Amino acid sequence: MADKNERIFGLIGYPLSHSFSKNYFNQKFQSEGINARYLNFELPDIGDLMEVVAEYPNLCGLNVTIPYKEQVLPYLDSIDDNAKKIGAVNVIKIVHDNNNLKFKGYNSDIIGFMDSIRSLLTPERKKALVLGTGGAAKAVFQGLINLGIEPTYVSRKAGEGILTYKDLSPEIMESHTVIVNTTPLGMYPHVEECPDIPYNLLTPLHLCYDVVYNPEETMFMKKAAEHGAETKNGLEMLLLQAFAAWKIWNE
Repeated sequence: MADKNERIFGLIGYPLSHSFSKNYFNQKFQSEGINARYLNFELPDIGDLMEVVAEYPNLCGLNVTIPYKEQVLPYLDSIDDNAKKIGAVNVIKIVHDNNNLKFKGYNSDIIGFMDSIRSLLTPERKKALVLGTGGAAKAVFQGLINLGIEPTYVSRKAGEGILTYKDLSPEIMESHTVIVNTTPLGMYPHVEECPDIPYNLLTPLHLCYDVVYNPEETMFMKKAAEHGAETKNGLEMLLLQAFAAWKIWNE
């Protein structure tokens, strides 16, 4: 028999091979005696979302991962300011108002990122390079703006306001003392890969932050540390964005 009071949460994306969220939340529910379950919903098409909603009337919240962080936007009734500025949502709160359902979109990546980097921002760290231009990069970019840091995108392809890796001159490296890798380069199992920046121009004034958390020390972090830069991986960001999602669902 299904428990009418059990709250359902889940993750939508495609494909869903590994999911930190499912393990994290189900362990949390078990250890804290919360009557809830967290499920993975592997959706080949974003249009399948409403089937999930119909099948699980107790659905209270969703996490959203690749490739639906932007595709989900038309399904939402409201979007919070940060998510609007980023143009991507990774948390949906489902509000049951009598027989009406309201979908509210948020971005907890920006909260996790800001909370994990804030204490490392010294007065010398005023400009940042954001490596990559995907969904995570957009959250990091807006997070840096919110923290009073001036960010610039770096990509393999040139674009308006976007530097390429070849543009990273000694002057740019000297003035941009925060460097955030949002690309998957160096992520397990491709642990030997790293972004193509001039690591020899890094100094102890630099902070090199990698949103990747597996392995614990990426090649990007290792090469940065060899030149005295301060480094940090994305594990705390991951945990903090999960805390933020839980807070959003329960507010």
